[in-house]
Amino acid sequence: MLNISMPEAPPVAIDELEHRILIEEGRLFAKIWMADAPEAGQLAPILLFHDSLGCVELWRSFPKHLAATTRRRVIAYDRLGFGRSDPYPGRLGSDFIAWEAQHVVPQLCEQLGITDFVACGHSVGGGMAVETAAHLPHRCRALMTIAAQAFVEDRTLEGIRIAQRSFEDPANLAKLANYHGGKAEWAVSAWIDTWLAPEFSHWNLDVALAAIRCPVLAIHGEVDEYGTNEHPKRIAAGRGTAHILPNTGHVPHRERERLLIKVIHQFLNRIDTLSQ
Repeated sequence: MLNISMPEAPPVAIDELEHRILIEEGRLFAKIWMADAPEAGQLAPILLFHDSLGCVELWRSFPKHLAATTRRRVIAYDRLGFGRSDPYPGRLGSDFIAWEAQHVVPQLCEQLGITDFVACGHSVGGGMAVETAAHLPHRCRALMTIAAQAFVEDRTLEGIRIAQRSFEDPANLAKLANYHGGKAEWAVSAWIDTWLAPEFSHWNLDVALAAIRCPVLAIHGEVDEYGTNEHPKRIAAGRGTAHILPNTGHVPHRERERLLIKVIHQFLNRIDTLSQ
């Protein structure tokens, strides 16, 4: 476990820029937070991958505060079918996690002029960050996962079934529509139907994890309702550190934002020190 005792960084102004990016499959919405500090243009930016029902807006204040603390650019984007990006063209395939890394991320990086980066993903976005680090090993300088799943676990499926029942209430779908508009119903179906499909039951990140060549930090909440601590252990095994956040559930960037950023900051500082 990392020692998170560290001095507070002085305040810094943050510039926020929005982008519309055209890739082969449609238009993506992306947002960049950049600290007004010399190192912000020199350090590899952090590329954020959102969860199964997430989007840029649902990261809340996390990207801004992460950029201010780490002095790195922080880049988040809405996947196709989510937030302010175009609808997904059809039904989500069972290989959607690896597909994102192989087909979307290279186009995103080209459009935004990103060379090296730090991959950081929440929940299923953590799986996409893993696949990205494996697919682009010469560009990914570090990998960070937050509440990620590394395999299909009974606890994950039970959490999804509970969520499925909650969406029988139209009010819950309406809340989601505040972020995804008319794509909300598709987003819910894509998450639930994909994970509960029999053909998805054998999915895991083992092949991608074996290809990781960068430092790894796997963060997980002690009381995560969508997965046990076996997930961060598998992600970090032999390649990095698993850090368990006490009294934290599945959404650390909302539940324990300050602590999460401290853990990330120390990890990245250690990498920077070793690379000097």
